[in-house]
Amino acid sequence: MRLVLVGPPGSGKGTQAKLLTERLGLTYIGTGDILREAIKQDTPTGREAKPFLDSGRLVPDDFVNKVVAELFRRPDRPGRFVLDGYPRTVTQADWFDGFLAGERLPALDAAVDLAIADDVVVRRIGGRWICPNCCADYNVANMPPKQVGVCDNCGTKLTQRVDDREETIRHRLAVFHAAADDLIEYYRRQGKLHEVSAEDAPEAIYANILRAVRAPEI
Repeated sequence: MRLVLVGPPGSGKGTQAKLLTERLGLTYIGTGDILREAIKQDTPTGREAKPFLDSGRLVPDDFVNKVVAELFRRPDRPGRFVLDGYPRTVTQADWFDGFLAGERLPALDAAVDLAIADDVVVRRIGGRWICPNCCADYNVANMPPKQVGVCDNCGTKLTQRVDDREETIRHRLAVFHAAADDLIEYYRRQGKLHEVSAEDAPEAIYANILRAVRAPEI
């Protein structure tokens, strides 16, 4: 099974990718994680990518394609995988299809669109707060601290990351839709698109993905 997950921030792509990886034995490929690790290690790739990730803009197609090509040209390249965060644009998707064909690798089996309303995303992400001292996570909707704005563990005042603020979330959603709406149509025309609601509980979403792509449940 060779899958692509498409969905906005807050749709649960990471959670579903983890479940698919653990239960179906797929290799997880998250280009966002690859880029963030490069930033953490202060590599040339990381320094080039950092301004884009910090501002919520998409990293240029050619740059991301280069990162993906390096991965799939390695001797230990994945055979069965789930892609999270790539392709993000039709240009990337078309390039990746051509790249797989050029490397004589099997084509993608399916693309899963994790559909969710923008307002639900804002509520999910905008309610997240973090302790700058012990890094404990909270969410005012389903996992609030005992005392408003204060960490249960160490008493430190909670903060909100810049990319968890509503104005940043709205911008990220606008950027996502500008590229992903056409990407979804691209996979629909190929007959590979499966839409699954991302507003259900994680296990229900997972079961629906399996039914959509007709993968055996493990």
